[in-house]
Amino acid sequence: MATLDGFDRALIAATQGGLPLVPRPYEAVGAVLGVSAEQVRERLAEMLAQGLIRRIGAVPNHYRLGYIANGMTVWDVDDAHIDALGERIGALPGVSHCYRRPRHLPSWPYNLFAMLHGRSRAEVEQQAAQLRTLLGDACRASDILYSSEILKKTGLRLGHVG
Repeated sequence: MATLDGFDRALIAATQGGLPLVPRPYEAVGAVLGVSAEQVRERLAEMLAQGLIRRIGAVPNHYRLGYIANGMTVWDVDDAHIDALGERIGALPGVSHCYRRPRHLPSWPYNLFAMLHGRSRAEVEQQAAQLRTLLGDACRASDILYSSEILKKTGLRLGHVG
């Protein structure tokens, strides 16, 4: 198993709050750490390959982009079809998250979740209707759970970095 050295810890500390929002973020991180942008990119790629970090990605702030209606759609989908249908739904442009979860019967029959974002609840409901059509007869029930507050998303943090 790979271990973290001092540079790795400094790199994680410099990036765990997100990459700087500048035209050349790896150069900015490198400047803080006293290394080149190429060294930052190479080490992050190695850490990904070793499984020390899982991904590097952009997380848009939907509210600042005008998408103020956010609905987690929940679906009771026939288990025989859920994997194929989940793949199709997850690939749709309006879906930011799509995953399978176990049911908790009798009170929670839903096993497929898909997060939708819209400029209004009507827009989210229209997207959900499209998902319902795609799911067809494999879907037995559904609901939309709307966000009631904005929660800050953060990734894993190292406790004692530096």
